[in-house]
Amino acid sequence: MAFRQALQLAACGLAGGSAAVLFSAVAVGKPRGGGDADTRAAEPPAWTAARPGPGVWDSNWDRREPLSLINLKKRNVESGEEELASRLDHYKAKATRHIFLIRHSQYNVDGSLEKDRTLTPLGREQAELTGLRLASLGLKFNKIVHSSMTRAVETTDIISKHLPGVSRVSTDLLREGAPIEPDPPVSHWKPEAVYYEDGARIEAAFRNYIHRADAKQEEDSYEIFICHANVIRYIVCRALQFPPEGWLRLSLNNGSITHLVIRPNGRVALRTLGDTGFMPPDKITRS
Repeated sequence: MAFRQALQLAACGLAGGSAAVLFSAVAVGKPRGGGDADTRAAEPPAWTAARPGPGVWDSNWDRREPLSLINLKKRNVESGEEELASRLDHYKAKATRHIFLIRHSQYNVDGSLEKDRTLTPLGREQAELTGLRLASLGLKFNKIVHSSMTRAVETTDIISKHLPGVSRVSTDLLREGAPIEPDPPVSHWKPEAVYYEDGARIEAAFRNYIHRADAKQEEDSYEIFICHANVIRYIVCRALQFPPEGWLRLSLNNGSITHLVIRPNGRVALRTLGDTGFMPPDKITRS
């Protein structure tokens, strides 16, 4: 009945904003899978609450939009627009960041402890192929940041041999975890407490590593991040401003290369997602 009344009101010329509220109210009251309706809207994670609506690009997604870094209250009235332009230029990024997200190679999933989940012989071959592929690109890589988990460390060890002189840094932020409850839901997935803990850490990794270049950076950078499928999928969704709850709809092979580009104006492009075209078919796995 409520839905029919909402339709009648909308048809009578109700203002668009009010109609949207009505339809939203009806949707909240509708049970998802049968049973009694729960009129309480699900509370989204804190980092998703203030995002623009679907289809609206947030130009200040990394909080590095020049205008947002200036305290306009301290603006000199006499110098006016000239001073503002100068201050904006001081905060503007000049370089492009190329982010290469590498999923670790195949590993022993039966290890009882994390340290026992080492790369399989095939996994070591995959890492060699990924290292060769990265080296063949002829790019001047600036650094390698990798997860501190065993399978990521071992993958990094092998890839690094093909990129001599590139510094490497280990971090716990990029460790595997459950970033956010996926939609559509998966019955065998994690309890809410896991998302609460892992999600905050993985979101911190995104904020720490994925952003436009610093204003002091003069040349384009090429950075490698070696980590895990869940982390990479979440980062891709967040960077492209797609609903992060959709991360589980993406699939990544072991040793795959995902290439994100972040322009000085904050625009983000996905060059490749989970590329393993450089591997023979019999070397490709997703475990």
